[in-house]
Amino acid sequence: MTMLDQYRALGFNGSSINLEEGSQEGGYFCTPLGMNVIGWENGIHYGTIEGCGELIFAVNPDSAVDSHAYPLAQNFEDFLRLILACGTTTAIEQIVWMSRERFEDFVKQDPRPQGNEDSLRRLQTELKLQPMEQPYDYVKALQESFDSSKLQYSNEYYDTLGIPRPDGSELEEQGWDFEDVYVYVRRDEEC
Repeated sequence: MTMLDQYRALGFNGSSINLEEGSQEGGYFCTPLGMNVIGWENGIHYGTIEGCGELIFAVNPDSAVDSHAYPLAQNFEDFLRLILACGTTTAIEQIVWMSRERFEDFVKQDPRPQGNEDSLRRLQTELKLQPMEQPYDYVKALQESFDSSKLQYSNEYYDTLGIPRPDGSELEEQGWDFEDVYVYVRRDEEC
């Protein structure tokens, strides 16, 4: 049984660690093709991507960096260990754009959902996990070594961002023609 299977067998409420259940398909313009979503934090989703092994990715449609999808952990066990170290998925997902100092401050000040401490204890005890040592260094090293050209996206991704599609195809014209609209302004002298 995989760590993900063990986690799911717990019947765990992921809202306390910002890893809520939802659609297993991202469905956003920036969700890489072949993504299997494990959990959600608002619009940000986490999961694996076909062809990338057990790597756990974050996909953020409102990313603060050039990429909307980036790796966070080598596997689901490490992802849970990162959550144990940081409290929720929030700080882990934001490492991609943070300095170490900002990350450490954020972890100290990040408001935790109700039941967070109990959930972290339960994960640690029932799955026999220890918090990740040096979470910032772990995630940064993984992100720096990852070749993002491995990720494939739908044409909607390229069209939304206004960048050429890798296959050279172009957005089909919608063929909508609209009649000219004229606006007339009349000034009445009776004010």
